[in-house]
Amino acid sequence: KKSNYELLERFEKVLSEYFDNGGLLENGIPTVTAIAAQLNISPNYLGTLLRLNTQQNTQQHIQNKLIDFAKERLSTTNLSVSEIAYELGFEHPQSFSKLFKQKTNQTPLEFRTSFN
Repeated sequence: KKSNYELLERFEKVLSEYFDNGGLLENGIPTVTAIAAQLNISPNYLGTLLRLNTQQNTQQHIQNKLIDFAKERLSTTNLSVSEIAYELGFEHPQSFSKLFKQKTNQTPLEFRTSFN
Protein backbone atom coordinates (compact mmCIF):
# COMPACT_ATOMS: atom_id res chain seq x y z
CA LYS A 1 0.00 0.00 0.00
CA LYS A 2 2.71 2.48 0.99
CA SER A 3 4.76 1.87 -2.16
CA ASN A 4 1.62 2.25 -4.31
CA TYR A 5 0.86 5.58 -2.64
CA GLU A 6 4.46 6.74 -3.18
CA LEU A 7 4.25 5.68 -6.83
CA LEU A 8 1.03 7.65 -7.28
CA GLU A 9 2.71 10.70 -5.73
CA ARG A 10 5.65 10.30 -8.11
CA PHE A 11 3.23 9.98 -11.03
CA GLU A 12 1.56 13.28 -10.06
CA LYS A 13 4.96 14.93 -9.63
CA VAL A 14 6.26 13.74 -13.01
CA LEU A 15 3.06 14.91 -14.70
CA SER A 16 3.11 18.31 -12.97
CA GLU A 17 6.76 18.88 -13.84
CA TYR A 18 6.07 17.99 -17.46
CA PHE A 19 3.31 20.59 -17.63
CA ASP A 20 5.16 23.25 -15.64
CA ASN A 21 8.51 22.93 -17.42
CA GLY A 22 7.39 23.35 -21.02
CA GLY A 23 7.09 19.68 -21.92
CA LEU A 24 3.84 20.35 -23.75
CA LEU A 25 5.42 22.90 -26.08
CA GLU A 26 8.48 20.76 -26.75
CA ASN A 27 6.94 17.29 -26.99
CA GLY A 28 3.16 17.64 -27.06
CA ILE A 29 0.75 15.79 -24.81
CA PRO A 30 2.60 13.16 -22.76
CA THR A 31 1.94 9.54 -23.60
CA VAL A 32 1.18 6.83 -21.08
CA THR A 33 4.32 5.02 -22.23
CA ALA A 34 6.54 8.08 -21.67
CA ILE A 35 5.19 8.70 -18.17
CA ALA A 36 5.52 5.02 -17.23
CA ALA A 37 9.11 5.00 -18.54
CA GLN A 38 9.98 7.95 -16.30
CA LEU A 39 8.61 6.01 -13.35
CA ASN A 40 10.51 2.86 -14.43
CA ILE A 41 7.34 0.77 -14.57
CA SER A 42 5.28 -0.72 -17.38
CA PRO A 43 2.36 1.24 -18.83
CA ASN A 44 0.04 -1.65 -17.90
CA TYR A 45 1.19 -1.64 -14.27
CA LEU A 46 0.71 2.13 -14.06
CA GLY A 47 -2.78 1.84 -15.55
CA THR A 48 -3.75 -0.95 -13.17
CA LEU A 49 -2.42 0.94 -10.16
CA LEU A 50 -4.28 4.11 -11.08
CA ARG A 51 -7.51 2.27 -11.85
CA LEU A 52 -7.41 0.43 -8.50
CA ASN A 53 -6.72 3.60 -6.52
CA THR A 54 -8.62 6.28 -8.45
CA GLN A 55 -11.08 4.46 -10.74
CA GLN A 56 -9.48 6.27 -13.71
CA ASN A 57 -6.96 5.05 -16.25
CA THR A 58 -3.68 6.81 -17.02
CA GLN A 59 -5.01 8.56 -20.12
CA GLN A 60 -7.91 10.00 -18.11
CA HIS A 61 -5.46 11.35 -15.54
CA ILE A 62 -3.36 12.98 -18.24
CA GLN A 63 -6.46 14.51 -19.82
CA ASN A 64 -7.73 15.81 -16.46
CA LYS A 65 -4.36 17.42 -15.80
CA LEU A 66 -4.47 18.93 -19.28
CA ILE A 67 -7.95 20.36 -18.64
CA ASP A 68 -6.86 21.80 -15.28
CA PHE A 69 -3.90 23.46 -17.00
CA ALA A 70 -6.18 24.76 -19.77
CA LYS A 71 -8.62 26.20 -17.21
CA GLU A 72 -5.75 28.01 -15.55
CA ARG A 73 -4.57 29.46 -18.88
CA LEU A 74 -8.12 30.43 -19.89
CA SER A 75 -8.74 32.21 -16.60
CA THR A 76 -5.37 33.95 -16.17
CA THR A 77 -4.32 34.96 -19.69
CA ASN A 78 -5.77 36.77 -22.68
CA LEU A 79 -4.46 34.15 -25.10
CA SER A 80 -6.93 32.94 -27.68
CA VAL A 81 -8.33 29.43 -27.44
CA SER A 82 -6.22 28.47 -30.47
CA GLU A 83 -3.05 29.79 -28.84
CA ILE A 84 -3.80 27.84 -25.67
CA ALA A 85 -4.55 24.70 -27.70
CA TYR A 86 -1.17 24.93 -29.46
CA GLU A 87 0.54 25.66 -26.13
CA LEU A 88 -1.03 22.49 -24.74
CA GLY A 89 0.37 20.40 -27.57
CA PHE A 90 -2.71 20.09 -29.78
CA GLU A 91 -2.15 20.27 -33.53
CA HIS A 92 -5.76 21.31 -34.10
CA PRO A 93 -7.65 23.73 -31.83
CA GLN A 94 -10.87 21.84 -32.62
CA SER A 95 -9.46 18.73 -30.93
CA PHE A 96 -8.73 20.74 -27.81
CA SER A 97 -12.20 22.32 -27.80
CA LYS A 98 -13.84 18.91 -28.24
CA LEU A 99 -11.89 17.38 -25.33
CA PHE A 100 -12.53 20.45 -23.15
CA LYS A 101 -16.28 20.29 -23.81
CA GLN A 102 -16.34 16.54 -23.23
CA LYS A 103 -14.65 16.93 -19.83
CA THR A 104 -16.35 20.13 -18.60
CA ASN A 105 -19.66 20.34 -20.50
CA GLN A 106 -18.58 23.83 -21.60
CA THR A 107 -16.61 25.15 -24.53
CA PRO A 108 -13.35 26.93 -23.66
CA LEU A 109 -14.99 30.27 -24.49
CA GLU A 110 -18.02 29.50 -22.30
CA PHE A 111 -15.65 28.62 -19.46
CA ARG A 112 -13.70 31.85 -19.92
CA THR A 113 -16.92 33.89 -20.00
CA SER A 114 -18.34 32.20 -16.89
CA PHE A 115 -15.04 32.67 -15.09
CA ASN A 116 -14.90 36.39 -15.86
